[in-house]
Amino acid sequence: MGKDRHTQPSARERILDAAGALFYREGFHAVGIDTIIEESGSAKMTLYRHFPSKDALIAAYLERVDDNFWRWIDGLVAGIDRPVDKITAVFEGISALASSPEFLGCSFQMAALEFPAQEHQAHQIARAHKETFRERMREWAGQAGLREPEALANALLILMDGAWVAARVYGPQNPSRDVADAAKALVDAHQRQ
Repeated sequence: MGKDRHTQPSARERILDAAGALFYREGFHAVGIDTIIEESGSAKMTLYRHFPSKDALIAAYLERVDDNFWRWIDGLVAGIDRPVDKITAVFEGISALASSPEFLGCSFQMAALEFPAQEHQAHQIARAHKETFRERMREWAGQAGLREPEALANALLILMDGAWVAARVYGPQNPSRDVADAAKALVDAHQRQ
């Protein structure tokens, strides 16, 4: 049975919402558990019942961001048949998002920077997210018959990540407004002659 839209979010969701907003704005290390408890209106025991550690809370936040990202990507390409057009739609979406005043950059980049150890769960989730994006680009490039789909996918990943960094550094008025044109130029360079 579906959730009634007037239903209050669960304690777990309130904690995740509060923690997510704080992590995204201030960073993972800068935000303490007490601040999350205060912002979420939850008791410490409630937080630890749902998330046995801060690392578990960070992992749940990153998994939620990953799910939202892929829903967003799926929405951008819904109804588009040609793989090249899917790549174009994704980078037009990236350009628009990176220019949004609410956008503060990539949570996965932040996680990889704040947790540089490759074996840390947050770093692993960040890497898996980037690998999935790269694989999706490689798949579409291959379906489109483009040359060197692996190299193109690598370049598109770097291009996307550059747009995310530009958004964090410059704010809404950043160079990423041209990222869709840059992606198109990369795709055109990989067209078979």
